[in-house]
Amino acid sequence: MNKLTVTRTNGNVPKSLPGEDHISGLLIYSDSNLPAGFSNTDRIKAISTIETAEGLGITSAEHPVIYNLLKDIFRINPGISLYAGIFETSADFAEVKTMQNFAEGRLRQIGVYNADVEITAANVTALQAVATQLEAEDTPLSILYYPKVTNIATLPAISATERKNVSVVVALNGLGIVLGIVSAAKVNESIAWVKRFPTGVESPAFSDGTLLKNVDKAVIETIDTKRYLFFVTYPGLADSYLNDSHTCDLATSDYAYIELVRTMDKAVRGVRTYLLPELGGNIYIDSDTGKLQAYSIKNLELVAGKAIEDMEKAGEISGYSVEIDPEQNVLSTSTVEIVIKQVSTGVMRKINVKIGYTEKL
Repeated sequence: MNKLTVTRTNGNVPKSLPGEDHISGLLIYSDSNLPAGFSNTDRIKAISTIETAEGLGITSAEHPVIYNLLKDIFRINPGISLYAGIFETSADFAEVKTMQNFAEGRLRQIGVYNADVEITAANVTALQAVATQLEAEDTPLSILYYPKVTNIATLPAISATERKNVSVVVALNGLGIVLGIVSAAKVNESIAWVKRFPTGVESPAFSDGTLLKNVDKAVIETIDTKRYLFFVTYPGLADSYLNDSHTCDLATSDYAYIELVRTMDKAVRGVRTYLLPELGGNIYIDSDTGKLQAYSIKNLELVAGKAIEDMEKAGEISGYSVEIDPEQNVLSTSTVEIVIKQVSTGVMRKINVKIGYTEKL
């Protein structure tokens, strides 16, 4: 009897996500031999699937650390757009900028794997210096740093003013997972949202190998207060989750959490995209009052607010306003001052419930 059989296969076609919030980098510092698909003059590759990585010589047998990092990333976010770079150990982290330039400024976050170098506050400072330079060049990003940790009980203080672009991960083998979660989250979402972002790690540990369940609660709270990122569990729930979304900025800063930084970065990028075409253009003055014409103000306010309006519609901010003072003397300064204010979305970090018996309702 004649028969035609069609077998369905999984081609591992990478998923496509809208926008650019998921575009990420993975910077690996390693003094070991490079995978076959890399060379001393070709150290950065776009990698969309684990099969692509294997084709570049990154296999579980030959390069298990890199392989597992990538496997975790793709498990958490199959739709991530990822650039992976492998470099020799560096003191100034200039390779972060190298990778952002390679990606033409499109990286929104980057994981930095530096597991051979012990955690120091100086390294956090150096990473922030690179991020600050990139922000000045209009290509801001968030950095997730994974250093060597010998003893979680002696972790140094890392938070300081203006360290908003760096977060330090001290969950054992956690960098790929955290990078995957950040890239999958909307910019305003906390990566510690229990309902949305389980890690898939059933027995979490710190990067010195100490199991979470063997660490005293007071020590865990101290590590959290120092603003490190790690995995925690909750009684009654399977899986584990991020303890929070700390940056290395001060706890009182407007940018104390990753979602606040990512939301502002997206807003700034968007405003710049819409306003750049207006640069060098005309703006009209009321010949009787010397003030800016109302229609010129209205048009410029609409242009400046377009990206923020889109973010509000997407639920990424709670609201915004754009204001231009008509009294500005543009004829003498050739400068227009625009003030944009936005209200962020909140994050429920604590929920207090009162429950008890009563005789009647």
